[in-house]
Amino acid sequence: MAVALPAYNEQESLPRTVPRFVRALRNVTDDFEVVIVNDGSSDRTAEVVNDLSREYPEVRLVQHPVNLGYGAAVWTGITSGQKEFVFFTDADGQFDVEQLSRFLPFTGEYDLIVGYRAPRRDPPMRLVNAFGWKMFVTLMFGYVARDIDCAFKLFRRDILDVVYVESRGAAFSAEFLVKARDRGYRIKELPVTHLPREAGKATGNRPDVVLRAFREMTAFWFKSRVLRREG
Repeated sequence: MAVALPAYNEQESLPRTVPRFVRALRNVTDDFEVVIVNDGSSDRTAEVVNDLSREYPEVRLVQHPVNLGYGAAVWTGITSGQKEFVFFTDADGQFDVEQLSRFLPFTGEYDLIVGYRAPRRDPPMRLVNAFGWKMFVTLMFGYVARDIDCAFKLFRRDILDVVYVESRGAAFSAEFLVKARDRGYRIKELPVTHLPREAGKATGNRPDVVLRAFREMTAFWFKSRVLRREG
């Protein structure tokens, strides 16, 4: 299994989260790698990952020289791994990766097993924005999900040969799921525990991040309509 962790200015979170990830993964598989994508961080994220890789040989650093966005970091991570299954989550420690063991039994019946936060531990304004985003995606694409952006997803790597995600910002998960559904992949939703952030600073609620997500999904919608007409 290849595990992708996008990281932007997570020098404080990684020393806490990476050992937990490695211990949890060792309990479910002997064959895994943890690909941490440093998305142009301005802190010591890269140095911290290099230190961790010396202690945990399963950990590997991939660098973006500049900050390209959440989706870009996820895409780099999930396409860098060479294992049969791919799992991605966030590096900030808000998910209990031990719950991945509940996802594995469904890999024979479903192509993607995706989490939904139950309940979601985010500030009120972010919850409001998340609800608006969910409604936007539902209205635009008819995709109904319990949690469209939950960063706890397990799937077969060969899906990436068919599903190419163009969004490089926070719209990544929404585009990924919509395209997977449209191509007939079977999707299973499971609840996951969502924990308060222990360290670092969240960036998902910044106005520029939110606006970029809406722009990317609107562009995806227009492109989808053009392709349907041409098809």
